[in-house]
Amino acid sequence: MKELSYLNKYFIKYKYSFSLGILFTIIAQIFMLFTPKLISQSFKAIEAFSKDKTVASTVIREELISNVLLIIATTIIAGFLTFLMRQTLIVMSRHIEFDLKNEVFRQYENLSQNFYKQNRTGDLMNRISEDVSKVRMYVGPAVMYSINTIIRFTIVIVYMYNVSPRLTTYTLLPLPLLSYGIFKLSSEINKRSTIFQQYLSKVSSFSQEIFSGVRVIKAYSLEDQHQNNMIALANESKNKSLNLAKVQSLFGPLMLALIGISNLVVIYFGGIMYIDGTIKSIGTIAEFILYVNMLTWPVASLGWVSSMVQEAEASQKRLNEFLKTEPEIQNKNTKPSIIEGDIVFNNVSFTYEDTKINALKNISFTVNKGETLAILGKTGSGKSTILSLISRLYDTTDGAILIDNTEISSLNLFDLRNSIGIVPQDAFLFSDSIKNNIKFGKENATDDEVAAAAKSAVVHDNIMGFNKQYETILGERGITLSGGQKQRVSIARAIIKNPPILLFDDCLSAVDTETEETILNNLFQICKDKTTIIVSHRVSSAKNANRILIIEDGRIIQQGTHNQLVNQEGYYASLYLKQLSEKEML
Repeated sequence: MKELSYLNKYFIKYKYSFSLGILFTIIAQIFMLFTPKLISQSFKAIEAFSKDKTVASTVIREELISNVLLIIATTIIAGFLTFLMRQTLIVMSRHIEFDLKNEVFRQYENLSQNFYKQNRTGDLMNRISEDVSKVRMYVGPAVMYSINTIIRFTIVIVYMYNVSPRLTTYTLLPLPLLSYGIFKLSSEINKRSTIFQQYLSKVSSFSQEIFSGVRVIKAYSLEDQHQNNMIALANESKNKSLNLAKVQSLFGPLMLALIGISNLVVIYFGGIMYIDGTIKSIGTIAEFILYVNMLTWPVASLGWVSSMVQEAEASQKRLNEFLKTEPEIQNKNTKPSIIEGDIVFNNVSFTYEDTKINALKNISFTVNKGETLAILGKTGSGKSTILSLISRLYDTTDGAILIDNTEISSLNLFDLRNSIGIVPQDAFLFSDSIKNNIKFGKENATDDEVAAAAKSAVVHDNIMGFNKQYETILGERGITLSGGQKQRVSIARAIIKNPPILLFDDCLSAVDTETEETILNNLFQICKDKTTIIVSHRVSSAKNANRILIIEDGRIIQQGTHNQLVNQEGYYASLYLKQLSEKEML
């Protein structure tokens, strides 16, 4: 129960619903106990009549009718109170499920890039869906039936003891055996439930990965191979599920057998006690049988409840692994930060924690507001890492990044990121309309603003060619569009935001040179009063920048304007001549 103690804060939050549910449970159990007592009284009345025929049969009949009506009334009241109990406790569990899912989602949003490199999407989805559902079964049905069982046991045993302490003792003799059986089975369920949940996450992760990469699988005709892999993984998951089900299936028969033994105990010892005169009425034995059967469902539910608790414990442990993970990137300043756009890198070095790759080594440069900086270099030279550090997706290993003469970690993290419009190398679009994908950069944007941004990104004409134009729904990750169209929609999304800092990470690689030239001309008009950094492999994207950096192996090997660098021997001049000759050949 250690892991489940994390949920205590939710029980405190919903303490009024929780307390009201317990109150309804107590009152419902009290009303349910009227039935055995009334049946016992009815038996006693019938016995009295059979021993003394002078008692008027009409009196006995009236008493029996009265008892029947009381039984019906108390049963209806108990049923209504049980309904109210479920309405409070089960509804409370749904609120807790809602809160927990939101807490997990917020934690996912706050966790850093390294976290997502180390964890698979399918596993993350499984935890926020399957694991939270298992936990909901604990805070709802498991807690409700546990409370119901404890209260019913307490009240019933008190009633039984008041009627016959000796017969009560005999009746409760099987309970230690029951407790031992539950303990042993619960331990095994916990172990097998944990293993099953892990395999369920593997199946989810594998499926998600296959669905995302289905085009590649089809292109390489590997459907059969991955189908076999899926079958193997599904069979493993099925076997773990069956192993869990086998143990869980032992609970029902065990509970019913022990309840049956308790009934036999009542009949046997009750009969002996009636014969020797310790018990005065057959009605007492009938009353005890009803008490024992009232305990049948609570005792039988112990197995189910125990199973739910053990599964919830295993699931909450998996959730706690993430919920208790401290985000690497912390917002150290909750006060608003106003971002103008001056950026300074001062001897910045950075090493990726997961791969230990030293991506940047003592990088220093300055970009003032309104200036455009272009960064060129070979693949893996560290260009994209610079943009990630400016967005504070990572913190520097050494050195400092200043924005408006303030150390970047001292700025309000959310204000910083809201002040940046970034177009990533891999243009990610959502499964929504084109308009909403562009408005993602500015939710309250008008249709005219959306169209203007699309025109600046030279994608407006393409959009107007679709049947539903801006209302066209894109497939997963924007699969409906070509690579170049996705990049241009992504550029429009950044432009419409109108931030003081714009970061373009090789976002024109899938665009032809003519379209690229038009987009760049539009961007330089838009970016006149903004700080702009363009990462590219093309000289055409960099030549109009105020300054150009050449990065190699995490270091700056050249810097200057286009005219300066093209006249220097080195990487930039070689790249310029190579791309110029390629253009002439076309």
